[in-house]
Amino acid sequence: MGQDDKKLKILYIITKSNLGGAQRYIYDLATNTPKTQFDPIVALGGNGPLKGKLETANIKTIALSGLERDINFVKEFNAFLNIFRTIKEIKPDIVHLNSSKAGALGAIAARVYNAVVGLKFVVSSFKSLISNSPLPTTNFKLTTRIVFTVHGWAFKEKRKFFFKKIIEYISWLTVLLSHQTIVVSNDDRKKTSRFLFVQQKISVIHNGIGKLTFKDRAEARRILSEKIGHPITDNAFWIGTIAELHRNKGLEYAIGACAIIKNQETAHDIKNPTNISYIIVGKGENQQNLESAIAREGLQNTVFLAGEYPGVAELLKAFDIFLLPSLKEGLPYALLEAGAAGLPIIATNVGGVTEVIEDMRTGIVIKEKRSKEIAEAVTFLIKHEHKRKEFGERILETVQKEYTLERMVKETVEVYKKI
Repeated sequence: MGQDDKKLKILYIITKSNLGGAQRYIYDLATNTPKTQFDPIVALGGNGPLKGKLETANIKTIALSGLERDINFVKEFNAFLNIFRTIKEIKPDIVHLNSSKAGALGAIAARVYNAVVGLKFVVSSFKSLISNSPLPTTNFKLTTRIVFTVHGWAFKEKRKFFFKKIIEYISWLTVLLSHQTIVVSNDDRKKTSRFLFVQQKISVIHNGIGKLTFKDRAEARRILSEKIGHPITDNAFWIGTIAELHRNKGLEYAIGACAIIKNQETAHDIKNPTNISYIIVGKGENQQNLESAIAREGLQNTVFLAGEYPGVAELLKAFDIFLLPSLKEGLPYALLEAGAAGLPIIATNVGGVTEVIEDMRTGIVIKEKRSKEIAEAVTFLIKHEHKRKEFGERILETVQKEYTLERMVKETVEVYKKI
């Protein structure tokens, strides 16, 4: 794309307005792309905390009705019309789509918009030719370019074979309709190896984070103890997870691991199991199931659901270990933030995790859905304090060197300029 003195107008579109990883990505791009070159606007489903954060940062937002995660064909059509109207009103140079649903609906809407504008231009040009008047080029933005960022492919989720194939086809179609697709991990890039006609349009740009500030251990523990409404002794060994309470996060398996640790005899050689506390920070649709699992295992004094906390990354130093038991990921921000806090990390081998964590060098990588492996990894780190320190120092160095916000923004701006 050629560039002149005029700012490029970017319309970011996302399905939900909560504070998950994809929303963090949009916030970081909208607030950090050079304002001398770009004019960002964010259209989003719902009226969640992302909307308020963006408006506080003086980023214009547009609420899109009907844009929700759950499938409802009437709402999907309504969402499509709203996206189309928004594109028609904003006339962006670039539409940057995020999440599967916003991606599919947005790509179709942007292509339809381009077709309508192109047709109007042809008709107006024909009329100008007949009337011998100047061509109306200044009244038309002839091509809105489409960028689609994948934060973990939806067809990687556990579903029936037929539905997975439908979602995979829709994902391919979204990439086909987009001018450029960004995936946040090499793992997601590999998942597109069967996608025909689009390989040259897919690039990998890893997520990055800016400089973080952390509360000290004592203050962070005090805040979280108050949040869960349960005092935790100073000598307790804290395991922490920051995640949306969704089945994709594998939190049931982490709870199962806590039950194993609590009941195993070897735990008495390390530390009394009642002094091991697992704190999960976040909220979501799976909360009731998790509460039932905690009660079923008798872990009410061991596992705590803390709910959401604004700027939760600042509390990371409360934890002795960070645990990411996910079943599906792109490249999770929580992993990078835990690394920036210098925490030893245990994470499942999903998505881009192994692109950040080198097993037994910068952390411990385990298989998904394995409560026993989680329990063994936690027990290992409890026993080996020097390994906790070693892993924490190495992952801190990796994140600071390779996963910066500046790099992510720079590489994304390069995509904007080339399409």
